Amino acid sequence: MELSDYAFFRPTVALSALLLFATAAFSFGADAPTVTWTEVTPTNALPARAFFATAYDPVSGKVVVFGGSDSSGQLNDTWTYDGATWTQVPTSIAPGPRAAAAMAYDESIQKVVLFGGFVGFTILQDTWLWDGATSTWSEASPRTVPTGATNPMIFTDPANGHVDMFGGYQGLFYSRSMWQWSGTDWTLLNPRVTPYPRSGAITVLDPIRHNVVLFGGISDNWIVQNTWTWDGRNWTLRTPANTPPPLYFTTGGFDPGLQAAIVFGGGSEGVDQKRTWAWDGGNWKKLAPAARPSPREGLGTVWYPPTHQFLIFDGTLFLTNRFAGDMWELVPN
Repeated sequence: MELSDYAFFRPTVALSALLLFATAAFSFGADAPTVTWTEVTPTNALPARAFFATAYDPVSGKVVVFGGSDSSGQLNDTWTYDGATWTQVPTSIAPGPRAAAAMAYDESIQKVVLFGGFVGFTILQDTWLWDGATSTWSEASPRTVPTGATNPMIFTDPANGHVDMFGGYQGLFYSRSMWQWSGTDWTLLNPRVTPYPRSGAITVLDPIRHNVVLFGGISDNWIVQNTWTWDGRNWTLRTPANTPPPLYFTTGGFDPGLQAAIVFGGGSEGVDQKRTWAWDGGNWKKLAPAARPSPREGLGTVWYPPTHQFLIFDGTLFLTNRFAGDMWELVPN
């Protein structure tokens, strides 16, 4: 992937890198979780890439990865992970090549929903469905089509299990529109309050507190550093005592063992990070793992229920244009 490809999902980093943000420090208490990152060596590795779409598919019991970018450009291959090995899935029908798309599992239709991304200089607005029972893609034909976007925030709705989509970069501006996939069509939602427009933010479904936490992202000429939660009806701006630095182009997942949303890496003020943060439903805590993966953005993050693993994988270091091509597990010391 060339640095010029970043025009579609980090058009303001050069400006935002000049900005300074105040970040609250975390004071470790006696109950701070003791964890470390351990490198995982699958039987077959996922080819190195970044800004791919990923989700856990409970129908097949596998992690699904689609597309992304590598040194050759945008990709349209499909891979699954079963806890031991990555396998490329042959697909006669599949979405076109793209990076910066997003996808999430829809409990109501038991399929993974993918939307958006870009290829070349084109921002995409097509919707695709992954059926884990048959390992096949099918293109949806919704009557209502959201504006194409890169790095939209897509997540499972905590109230009804449908897939929701918020924001994204639409080519000229950042969006704050919110949509829900009905199973056959997109419906525009109109919550009373919405977060500021953004793309590349963190969204994690919290099954214990029955909400989705949203943090960070990039918007206009600045990077966003606020925390919101979505309960299926309303967005609520949270005011935690501690907060991560402004982060963008990273992902998070919920770790049932820690009962927290876990976030690793991402970009911040033009520099990729290797910090680990946990959201416990009311506050952010900076964890201090004994070992850490290298800094990166555009990575994949997932909780893998069959083996009870919290995993991160791949991604890229923006300043060197180097792809990570590795996999790590967060485990107790």
